[in-house]
Order: sequence, then C-alpha cells, then structure tokens
Amino acid sequence: MSQVPVRPSSTFPHDDGNRVVVPVGLASATWLGSWMVAQVLATVVAGISGHETLAEAGPGWLLGVAFVSWVPMVAAVQWVGSRVAGDDPGASAVVGRFGFSFALRDLWGLPLGVATQLVLVPVVYLPLRAVWPATFRADDVEQRARELADSAQGVGVVLLVLAVVVGAPLVEELVYRGLLHGAFTRCLGRWQGTVVVAVWFAVVHFQPIEIPGLLVVGLVLGACATLTGRLGMGVVAHLAFNLTGLLLVSTL
Repeated sequence: MSQVPVRPSSTFPHDDGNRVVVPVGLASATWLGSWMVAQVLATVVAGISGHETLAEAGPGWLLGVAFVSWVPMVAAVQWVGSRVAGDDPGASAVVGRFGFSFALRDLWGLPLGVATQLVLVPVVYLPLRAVWPATFRADDVEQRARELADSAQGVGVVLLVLAVVVGAPLVEELVYRGLLHGAFTRCLGRWQGTVVVAVWFAVVHFQPIEIPGLLVVGLVLGACATLTGRLGMGVVAHLAFNLTGLLLVSTL
C-alpha cells in the first residue's frame, strides 16, 4: 500500500511531513473496534476483582483494568498507522507518525493543565450550578475522583498515579488527539475537527455530570495538537490536569 499524502503544512503548521493521514472512516472504525475489545477486557478484569466499583477494588485493580484497555487501543493505532503508511506491520508507526514527540516548549503544558483544572473547569460549572444546583454539585462532580483517591494507600498511591497521571494521558492523547484529531481536522478543518473530537472525548467517558468539564479539557488538549502539530504539549497538559485533580480531591 502506498503512503497517503499529507495535506499542506497550513493545516498543521509544525508538521514535519512524516505524518500519516488516516481517513475519517478508517480512524473511526479503528477506534470503535479497539474500544469494544478494550471494554470487554476491562469488564472481565473488573469482574475478576469481585468488587462493584474500581474504587472498592483499589488502585492495583484500577491499573490492571486500565492496562488491558490501553493495549488493544495502542495496538490498533500502531496497526492502522503502519498500514496507511505502507510500512511493515511490525514497524514503529506511533512515534512521529502521529505527532507523538516532545520538545522543551511543551513544558508550557504544565501551567496550562493546572489552569484548566483550577480555573477553566470551575468557570464552566458556575452557570450550570446556578441553573441546576442539585445536578451539578461540586461533590457529585468530584465523586469518582475522590473515591479513587481515598482508596489509595501506600504503594496504592504509586499505582494510582501510574494509571491516572502517566498512562491515561499518554494513551488518550495518542488515540484521541493522534488518531482521531488528525483524521477529523484534515477532513473537516482545523477547528471544526478539534471541536468534534473534543465532544467525542467527553461523551465517551459516559459520565454525564462530567461531560461539561471533559469537553473543556478536550478543547484545550485539541487546541494544543492543532496549534503545535504534535502531541507533546497535550500530553504534558493532560498529565498536569489529572495530577492537579488528584491533589485537589486528596487534600480537600
């Protein structure tokens, strides 16, 4: 299979020209197939834990469930990247091919992620709480994160950090901003695609009360990918956002 041409650099101003273009249909199908496999594996592992929730099961099980969810999704991105690029299926298509690279300037993602958690997300919820105070109470919005933080003791804190602060940002940015964002922004336009994938990212968490906040996060991370043409700043911002959130629910 010959390599699919990349659109001009005006779409991705810092693109190095070595990125694959996965058509929207193929990118969507790749996500859906790998996501379904991930859900089945996660359900099996969660069931083995014998607990109703991951908070009850503890950080070790949380990391296990997360890991078996990540493997099929990363493998699917690897496979589709190699196929579209015309590489040997075993060749590396993740680093570089989906903009998965880092530079010193990506450290700006640290204050951006912190500000998103401490300023942007609370601002979004202010009008929602004014109109629907019983629905969008702060305790309810933070409940899932607080339960996970409360379940972590000793080595469990390390496992929780590995799952939420390290693994999740790396995998989610590769899948949502690498695969899907790249496909939709090339198809729909830079900012239209950014919005579509941000909505996708928010809704697929299946936590209705968290959707407004997740949408803001998705827009910020999508903007990082759109403006830099890479995933590095988004990964750093995502990491900082999740870490700040964990610290908040652990200390308040």
